[in-house]
Amino acid sequence: MKILVTGGAGYIGSVTSKALEQAGHTPILLDSLLKGRREFIRGRTFYQGDIADRDLLTRIVGEHPDIHSTIHMAARIVVPESVEQPYEYYRDNVAKSLELFDQLVELGKPRIVFSSTASLYAVSPTFEVDEESPLAPTSPYARTKRAMEMALEDMSGGTDLRAIILRYFNPIGSDPDVESGLYDEEPSHVIGQLVLAAKGVKDHFTITGTEHPTRDGTGIRDYIHVWDLARAHVTAVERFDAVLADLDATSAVFNLGTGKGVTVRELLAAFEAVYGERVPTKEAPPRPGDAVGAYAAVDRARYVLGWKSELTLEDGIAS
Repeated sequence: MKILVTGGAGYIGSVTSKALEQAGHTPILLDSLLKGRREFIRGRTFYQGDIADRDLLTRIVGEHPDIHSTIHMAARIVVPESVEQPYEYYRDNVAKSLELFDQLVELGKPRIVFSSTASLYAVSPTFEVDEESPLAPTSPYARTKRAMEMALEDMSGGTDLRAIILRYFNPIGSDPDVESGLYDEEPSHVIGQLVLAAKGVKDHFTITGTEHPTRDGTGIRDYIHVWDLARAHVTAVERFDAVLADLDATSAVFNLGTGKGVTVRELLAAFEAVYGERVPTKEAPPRPGDAVGAYAAVDRARYVLGWKSELTLEDGIAS
């Protein structure tokens, strides 16, 4: 099958494209290269442009009329930046996605697998959350993701659009050949920050937030290997119609995580064990928009989607 991947030159998009290829599918990449990397295209069919460019979308579908579905990953994703630049986040994440969704329906390509986020969830007393848990997004970034979820849910009820919404927990690692991965010179992701501190590029790793109601006071996350995440997208496109038919639904939400919560201090200890050296640290208050965190209840993904994580925290750190 041919799969349109928006944001296909980014971190998760490029890894997912590789997983699609290994499963026998053909990814068609659409990326503005605002954050994506040209070297991550790796000879794949690629269109540089905006997801809201209806003429470009029409051209892509005209040149690839056998596109089966779209994996929509293109988005701005940095939480503190979203606090400082809310307009840009709502414009790029919400307004442009609406144009994408509507045009795909017009072009007869209504199947959408959407990259959402676990940062939508309200704090749970146990920190475990399932797909029906209360939502309370704390940042403009997270609220844009929820707005897109609601748009997909509403459009699937009133149009031919159909959606599988994947709520990511915290991706780490690279593809098996280490050809793609986190690439920002100043990464916002925690593993990138740990690497910089371990190599002496930064003086220390900052533990942001030490008075959370967790077992050691630091935030809790569910760190999922990006290759496992990529495999989940392959499963979602392959089983798209069957999943929605099984649920008798026009849209569905799935948590993508390991089902295990790891605090920042626990992650630091695991990183030091893999790296083989201590990492200098300092403590600081939470960043604007930071959530206490959660980990995934994964039964729905396992029994309905037919997917489960296989790789470990240490695998993700090592890659």
